[in-house]
Amino acid sequence: MVDTLIVGGGSAGCVLANRLSEDPAHRVLVLEAGRRDWLWDIFIHMPAGLSTPIGSPFYDWMYESEPEPHMNGRRIYHARGKVLGGSSSINGMIYIRGNPQDYQGWARAEGMEDWGWDGVLPYFVKAESSLRTTPLRGQDGPLKLEVGSCENPLFQAFFEAVQQAGHPLTEDVNGVQQEGFSAFDRNVHRGRRLSAARAYLHPVLSRKNLELRCRTMVTRLLFEGTRCVGVEANGERILAGRVVLCGGAFNSPQALLLSGVGPADELRELDIPVVHDLPGVGRNLQDHLEVYIQHQCRQPVSLAPALTWWRQPWIGLKWLFGRTGEAATNHFEAGGFIKSNPDEPYPNVQFHFLPLAIRYDGSQPAADHGYQVHVGPNLSDARGSLTLKSRDPSEKPALRFNYLSTERDRREWVEAVRAAREILAQPAWAELDGGEISPGPQVETDEEILDWVARDGETALHPSGTCRMGVGPEAVVSPRDLAVHGIQGLHVVDASVIPAVTNGNIYAPVVMIAEKAAAAMT
Repeated sequence: MVDTLIVGGGSAGCVLANRLSEDPAHRVLVLEAGRRDWLWDIFIHMPAGLSTPIGSPFYDWMYESEPEPHMNGRRIYHARGKVLGGSSSINGMIYIRGNPQDYQGWARAEGMEDWGWDGVLPYFVKAESSLRTTPLRGQDGPLKLEVGSCENPLFQAFFEAVQQAGHPLTEDVNGVQQEGFSAFDRNVHRGRRLSAARAYLHPVLSRKNLELRCRTMVTRLLFEGTRCVGVEANGERILAGRVVLCGGAFNSPQALLLSGVGPADELRELDIPVVHDLPGVGRNLQDHLEVYIQHQCRQPVSLAPALTWWRQPWIGLKWLFGRTGEAATNHFEAGGFIKSNPDEPYPNVQFHFLPLAIRYDGSQPAADHGYQVHVGPNLSDARGSLTLKSRDPSEKPALRFNYLSTERDRREWVEAVRAAREILAQPAWAELDGGEISPGPQVETDEEILDWVARDGETALHPSGTCRMGVGPEAVVSPRDLAVHGIQGLHVVDASVIPAVTNGNIYAPVVMIAEKAAAAMT
């Protein structure tokens, strides 16, 4: 029997494995359903290769939502990492802490006082090794963060344009001032992706008290009364003093529900024996939605030539032998945050700039040369749910996000798209702009903008909230140590515990949550 069994070798699981195994007397076992992140697999280590894993069953669990009623009944595709490191091995590598006011909002809820900005900042600092040497940033942590170089002239035009549109530049969107535009921090180190597995887990795998098993699917939790005593995985019973679910916003609630922890009425409908009635499991599902506003570029300065098949072998060789060139960056090197209207208390819209006009999965190049802005509101009040379709652990749960379902969400979307267009219409683009490709000039009124978002919007891949931490009837885990309410020996540590999704990409908050949880568990 091990002391701590971690279910999921993704972002949070890798952090916990590292921190909890620092005590040589504490035995830790990590079970990961995906495969190893072998060094020879260039598409998860080459930063520019990020479009290959998404949509590939070799790398991606390939989820999709139920038909979304406010998005023309579309099923929205959701990529999830099917490899050690989880989604940190296939994501866009952008590191955003979120706004301090996000955490102040968390702390206003009952029992959540320790999750305010002052309570979480030390764990961001502990995780980081940043090139930005300010008191708010860490320099000694496992996450080595590079700053986008922004050398392409399209980035310079972008920075000029945002200022012409009345928005400030900021030194660091993860520092004192999030509002504004700057080069982004990225989980890239010396030309390679630095996933959570490479940052936290691989450096300590030689510890004798730490064991990793990949391709090991946990099918249910084992209980003695209301105490979790282990798991069943690949037909084997594995006992542990403590079980920590780190499967993310989809898999952690699914594991709880399949094992009898969740809304009792729903469990009984599927003939699942109820261990503990916990109504909040699977509720509070949140995400970020985004669109791309694409323009044709009149000058041959975009990254389009890198897509041509005859250039790619040379680009690949430069990366393979020197970790340099077009393949050594994620190309999402800059962006920023604004308020969608002056009445907002702090920024609520995020931008990513890409010196290329292409979809996130690498498909549908829109022009010989082009550029695009990814934009979307980050603080939507839309809430969805995750429910089981059956008792079969291999059947994916039903995901309902309810995108565009609230008045506030729809209003902020119109404001966000208009703000992006205003930036892209500034004089800084005069010598470059060949016209808007998507959505195109035919999309102008509020109704037309919302219809386009419903037709074309994609997830930014930030699902969260389905095992919300807090107190009260809808809370699932304790704010103190993320222990499951009403259950002994069971914790959840991942994006599912986030009560309200943060203002930005969620990898950094998940790492922070895991660092803070590890400190509470030791």
